[in-house]
Amino acid sequence: MEEIKNTPIDNEQDLSEILKIRREKLENLKSAGKNPFEKVKYNRTAYSQDIKDDYDNYAEKTVGIAGRLISKRVMGKASFAVILDGKGTIQSYLSINDLGDDYLAFKEYDIGDIVGITGKVFTTRTGEISIHAESIELLSKSLLPLPEKYHGLKDEDTRYRQREIDLIANPEVKKTFVARSKILTAIRSYLDGVGYLEVDTPVLQPLEIGAAARPFKTHHNALDIDMYLRIETELYLKRLIVGGFDKVYEVGRIFRNEGMDRSHNPEFTTVEMYQAYSDYFDMMNLIEDMYRTITEKVCGTTQITYQGIDIDMGKKWERLTMVEAVKKYAGVDYNAWATDEDARKEAKKRGIEVDEGENATKGHVLIAFFDAFVEENLIQPTIIYDYPVENSPLAKRKPSNPAFTERFEYFIYAREMGNAFSELNDPIDQKERFVKQVEEKRARGGNDAKIDEDFITALEYGLPPTGGLGFGVDRLVMLLTDSASIRDVILFPTMKPIKK
Repeated sequence: MEEIKNTPIDNEQDLSEILKIRREKLENLKSAGKNPFEKVKYNRTAYSQDIKDDYDNYAEKTVGIAGRLISKRVMGKASFAVILDGKGTIQSYLSINDLGDDYLAFKEYDIGDIVGITGKVFTTRTGEISIHAESIELLSKSLLPLPEKYHGLKDEDTRYRQREIDLIANPEVKKTFVARSKILTAIRSYLDGVGYLEVDTPVLQPLEIGAAARPFKTHHNALDIDMYLRIETELYLKRLIVGGFDKVYEVGRIFRNEGMDRSHNPEFTTVEMYQAYSDYFDMMNLIEDMYRTITEKVCGTTQITYQGIDIDMGKKWERLTMVEAVKKYAGVDYNAWATDEDARKEAKKRGIEVDEGENATKGHVLIAFFDAFVEENLIQPTIIYDYPVENSPLAKRKPSNPAFTERFEYFIYAREMGNAFSELNDPIDQKERFVKQVEEKRARGGNDAKIDEDFITALEYGLPPTGGLGFGVDRLVMLLTDSASIRDVILFPTMKPIKK
């Protein structure tokens, strides 16, 4: 008995020989009038897992299955083959008595070839559900050998660059992306169910807005203008609230020309939503209920485990102001600082670096203490609210304390998951903040940064009190699929080119 699997290729000479043999087989097929690439359709009537799950209904019935040949055991006049289809794998029994010349042709098939098999469902003597082949057809020829699962495709870099091969060699990877699709469906279902309308806003935008993120720049030839891939969907969505929509959201691709790590990719997906006549407390209630609902729907429970840590998505989330959080975890009381100088002295005493240096305000120092001491402790779902105005250019100031804004972020597993505001709707205040933001960006070399005058004009027509929230879909998928890296939840993540 000869068991044929995809074996590791030890050197380039082996690969060259395999490529040569496979192409010769293809030419022989073409010469015989059996070009597999001319096939246009196959009548598939069942999937592997469906047959296994409902065997009593399928037993002794004739089915048509199709998929990739991933192994075969040739035993002279009879053989076994394993087919990988869209739902799993299933074994097939093939014999020369049943197939005649087609069996001889099958013996020449290579691992990786796409085949269609028609036959009766039965159980072997060893108890394995299988297909007794009555016909077999080569539907597409594999000209490259597949990497052997435990040798050729354990390298993460290769897996991310060639996701199609990763999905073949590691079928369990598909579960993550099935879950991603379910999560997106659950997000839309939830928001649609509470009265939100899904919309689309421009990806190509005519100016680099004054936010901190760096955009990708391109050029529109017909208009002869530079354009930018969006770094957020916020400003257009709020213009729709000005126009009279009460609740809108967008599931959007975002592009930021920045670095990559385990939780950042230059191209990623966000959900942003805006609701007229609401505030950031309404957004807190919304996101907490949404996450609880989505987790229950996708995972079947609100008790999940992420990277070995148990996380309870079902209980009420803790809520702390940034001042309270810094006092709790750093032992520093913002309210004890009478001046900016007092705050800078406290930072120096505790060895905390503040990017703004001698120009740092109390708000800047508070943010630095939060980054240094607080975030790492926020494992269970936690909302941190009331952010300093220094890092919240689009949020409404707190009427009771204008040094702070009605903004919150929420954290799970010490990772920021989303951001929300009571939206700033004062056009005069907004323009002043935009001016300052553009000046800061240009000081860092962002000479294309401009104020979005169209957005300011929209605010001048009147934006009602509005609550807004945005979160990263990829990070939510990471959490609910227990994936350590953002590259594990993006089908084709951005990769550094390989020099060939």
